[in-house]
Amino acid sequence: MRYYFLAISFFFFLLSNSQNITVDSQLYNPQELIEDILIDSDCIDNVVVTNAQSGDFGGVEFSYGFFDGTGTTFPFESGIVMSTGRLSNVPGPNNSLSDDDAPNWNGDDDLEEILDENNTFNATILEFNFTAITNQISFRYLFASEEYQENNSNTCIFSDLFGFLIKPSDNSQPFQNIAVIPGTNTPVKVTTVTPGISGSCPSQNETFFGGFNGAMSPINFNGQTAVLTATADIISGQEYTIKLVIADEQNFRFDSAVFLEAGSFQASRDLGQNRLLATNNPLCEGETLLLDGTISGNNGYDWYRDGVLVQSDPVGCTNCGTYEVTQPGIYTLEVNLDGTCVANGEITIEYSPNPEGSDVIQVECDANQDGLTFYNLLELAADIRNNDPDLTVSNFFLSEMEAIDNINPIETPTSFENTIPNQIVYARVENPFGCFDVAELELQISNNTLNIPTIEACDFGELDGLTTFDLNEVITAIDSQIPTGATINFFETENDAFTGNNSLTINFDNSVPDFQTIFVKVENNDVCYAISEVDLQVKFTPAVSEDITVIYCTNTFPETIRLFGGVLNDLPNNYYYEWQLNGTPLTTTTSFIDVNEIGTYTVIITDPNGCSNTRDIIVVPSEIAQIDAVDVIGSDTINTITIVASGLGDYEYALDNENGPYQDENVFNNILPGFHTVFVRDKNGCGIDSEIFSVLGFPKFFTPNGDGQNDFWQLDGINFQLYPDLEVTIYDRFGKLMTRQDSRSSGWDGNYNGTLMPNSDYWFTANFGDGRTFTGHFALKR
Repeated sequence: MRYYFLAISFFFFLLSNSQNITVDSQLYNPQELIEDILIDSDCIDNVVVTNAQSGDFGGVEFSYGFFDGTGTTFPFESGIVMSTGRLSNVPGPNNSLSDDDAPNWNGDDDLEEILDENNTFNATILEFNFTAITNQISFRYLFASEEYQENNSNTCIFSDLFGFLIKPSDNSQPFQNIAVIPGTNTPVKVTTVTPGISGSCPSQNETFFGGFNGAMSPINFNGQTAVLTATADIISGQEYTIKLVIADEQNFRFDSAVFLEAGSFQASRDLGQNRLLATNNPLCEGETLLLDGTISGNNGYDWYRDGVLVQSDPVGCTNCGTYEVTQPGIYTLEVNLDGTCVANGEITIEYSPNPEGSDVIQVECDANQDGLTFYNLLELAADIRNNDPDLTVSNFFLSEMEAIDNINPIETPTSFENTIPNQIVYARVENPFGCFDVAELELQISNNTLNIPTIEACDFGELDGLTTFDLNEVITAIDSQIPTGATINFFETENDAFTGNNSLTINFDNSVPDFQTIFVKVENNDVCYAISEVDLQVKFTPAVSEDITVIYCTNTFPETIRLFGGVLNDLPNNYYYEWQLNGTPLTTTTSFIDVNEIGTYTVIITDPNGCSNTRDIIVVPSEIAQIDAVDVIGSDTINTITIVASGLGDYEYALDNENGPYQDENVFNNILPGFHTVFVRDKNGCGIDSEIFSVLGFPKFFTPNGDGQNDFWQLDGINFQLYPDLEVTIYDRFGKLMTRQDSRSSGWDGNYNGTLMPNSDYWFTANFGDGRTFTGHFALKR
């Protein structure tokens, strides 16, 4: 170890006046760095460095070497540093970017394979063989990198790689990486040990992050991990190979370094994982932990707590090598291996005080007062844990011993039914580290009862026994029976009342027809004062006929029609009646009313119990039609007949038959010439009006031969009473007037001044005297 002490002496004066570490890549060769600087154990021998790789910086500087941090804030006083850049860029202050490269500086295949990565550059390697007479070795290290960038999302993405790879030198097993996050197989790197970057990535394994470095950092890197320990289990006496390697990944930018503490490579005995508050696994107050440092052989064991010897087992002792921890401290073990060398072990133990729970009494309501009811055991959880937000009530138990052993918890703590009055259950109160206390929860009942009358409500709508109850009536009924300011809630089931789930609104629609029981719960200062049943009764409500519309024929005024209230399934005289017309009350109070006025009649029918139902009867007007005109367009068989009628009714029309058929259309087409009667009927039954009209036509020929058949020619459909000014003139084909006919004429006999006119076509014109004329021609045949 002469080189190590020489180095300390050489740099003592310089470093005692410096705030930054110093480095030297020439003072020690690779063998000396490993054998004399890193290793400090007589239990490790046959140390041979087999490989050293560095960047080529002109032969005057390497990427690995010795560092000294004496007098600085750096956590190691001295040791070995391996970088992905030139060593001279490692010391602080942290005011420049370490971003080196060198010609033909390759990566490392073993590192890529173990970490399942690729494309590495600038690999610095120190590889050596050794043997040890213990079953474990360990050393302490720290990883630092320029890729730690505070508030920069690149910290979530990029990381250089390093590994401490170990395997048997005979290659009977592959390399194993021991540069991992404690208790896992996760490699240590920027992206796995990070406090997280807001908006970019969450924290990961933050306990092992040392911090971001400011400008005055003793090293020239932006951030670093906490001090970590690499540990490997080995076989005593077997030769092993360790490959210490660090490399840039993807490109040479943003260098990283790994620092190995001088003298920390030791034969060791694993005493287990540190029990720390920071890692959420401290021991609990009063808890003990048996540390086992036993190594097979004729050994002695010295146990230290915070540097003070607390137990010594000499070489050759039997049943030794263990120590029972009862208080916090840093426990160090030195195992004297058969007087040949010393193996070391270290573990830090911290204690958490046990939480303090409070015994409480929970009062719940009991509807039948038998002392047995339902409890939501979680209701008083805050009181049990003394309102400490860092504590939890993890479970409830039927016995104290079950609570201590954390077995057989109560399965339904939110709806627990006690089995004996004033039963005590036990709450396990835990802090975040699992340390616990047991508190008692005594289950009592409230003896308060409430006197509540049956709440009634009338049925409405479909009269199905379902209606809306105003639960304010309950509040009014119990107001004088409960404490001022008490809280009142309603529930559909007793279990809901006990648990406080599914409370009802103040306007409750019953779900069980006609009669239903619900529950009212009164709480005072968050303690149940009383739970009582509330009976809801749906009162009988009269059933009435549906609203209707009726017709009043105004032509019958002042005659009246009778409207009935329309009670169903009962005698009408069992109820009270109120009548209204268009919202205005009438004086009639009977089950019927005689009316001759148009409007909406509303009848309110009330049972003696006060429940009412309402019916509307709408009286609409109708009347017999008034035929204003019968318009005939055209003549003979090519014509259109339109009936014009007025009135309040809904009318239909028939021709020549009072019994129909009737049609809704007021137009008839192609009616035969002659006299006809049109009938207009009110569909609502208010009567029928009629009128005679004629369709004008004429014979196409006549035969005036005295045989009594067609001896005279005259127009069809002529009614001189309808057309008193009608005049018909007849001409021969040359325009000579043959005759003129009026209301006194019976037709033309084919003579002109006593002379028989010959067979021929003759022309006629009918003048109605109102501007209308009708012209045609016919044949005379003898």
